[in-house]
Amino acid sequence: MKVKICGLSTPDDIITSINAGADFLGFVFFTKSPRNLTLEQASTLATIVPPSVKKVVLVVDPEDFYLDKIVSAVDPDLIQLHGREKVSRVSEISHMYNLPIMKALGIKDKMDLSKLNEYSHVSDQILVDAKPTDDLTLPGGNGIAFDWKLLSGYDWKTPWMLAGGLNAENVATAIKLTKAEQVDVSSGVERSLGVKDHKAIKDFIKAAKGQ
Repeated sequence: MKVKICGLSTPDDIITSINAGADFLGFVFFTKSPRNLTLEQASTLATIVPPSVKKVVLVVDPEDFYLDKIVSAVDPDLIQLHGREKVSRVSEISHMYNLPIMKALGIKDKMDLSKLNEYSHVSDQILVDAKPTDDLTLPGGNGIAFDWKLLSGYDWKTPWMLAGGLNAENVATAIKLTKAEQVDVSSGVERSLGVKDHKAIKDFIKAAKGQ
């Protein structure tokens, strides 16, 4: 089981997550998000991360010039596209930076599952998240879940990661229902919007890994 802790903003967040056993650390670059980082902040945080832990940059419909700066500042292991990027754009970014791509896709009902196959051909990873409701301004990190049973028995070859409304109390159930081998959390380990709770991070990783 691999765990991604997303939306980190302080050195203590990074160190706590690493020591607790996180496999991926997510840095958010989206101005509407309370977890948004400046290039300078992210560059400093990235220097703390050892090679054994993968750095993920989360971007939303990014323009090339901004993505250039992010990649230069963080030297990421993975680019997470969390906007409305079309298949062609995902492929373009993949070839442009020669980095693995994780495409986030929102799920609400069975009709949304077809997108998983569509994007799996151009992505190295798929992040299966809850589809945000119309009143939400963030594409992710909203603390809402979808019906995990939708993924029961569903199988595709591209590695995928489960997200959306996960916390230490429900992650074991979510893993059991979906057979996920990777999970992602952001708001589920926060004590207030954008502020990580270090005990919650430790508890989440323990629960996800069955420790």
